Amino acid sequence: MKRVRKKSHSGRSPTGQVRIIGGQWRGRKLPVSDAQGLRPTTDRNKETLFNWLMHHTTDARCLDVFAGSGGLGIEALSRYAGFCLFFEKDKTAARQLEGNLATLNANGKVVQGDALALLGQQSEPFDIIFVDPPFNADLVRPAISLILQHGLVQTGSLIYVEQEPDAALPALPGHWQIIKHKQSSGLQYLLIEVLQA
Repeated sequence: MKRVRKKSHSGRSPTGQVRIIGGQWRGRKLPVSDAQGLRPTTDRNKETLFNWLMHHTTDARCLDVFAGSGGLGIEALSRYAGFCLFFEKDKTAARQLEGNLATLNANGKVVQGDALALLGQQSEPFDIIFVDPPFNADLVRPAISLILQHGLVQTGSLIYVEQEPDAALPALPGHWQIIKHKQSSGLQYLLIEVLQA
């Protein structure tokens, strides 16, 4: 989920929707807060990502670092991930995400606060981590660094990164490998595999 820099023009919330494209809740539409003008990852990008993750989501322990609407983590839960932890800085968006998880009776937890600070408080590894921050805020690099520093991955873990189309690929330790990489005019996205923790 990206945050569009424009402010919302009204106090109304929510005003948008995010659609679940696969799994047990396929076709469900969930309300999205417009508190920070959130722009969801497109269905096309989600379809590509979850084709990549097809054999990895079942029972996975997931982390959605810059959750926004929680579209990526909820999509993973729809595809039978075991659990997803969501970090979201904006209070309104976090409350909306909590409501959507309750509506679905999904096994997820929302923590409201700064994602980088919250990464530093984790100690258990995840199977899949979604790193999809606001654009033009230089957040991919420190997020990757904190994930490595705090041992939040294990051998076989996968990290999805979505970033600006002109951004440099993140510097990775030697035992992490980019296994998928796509680019469009609006963004680039990649999947990293941890070969050895």
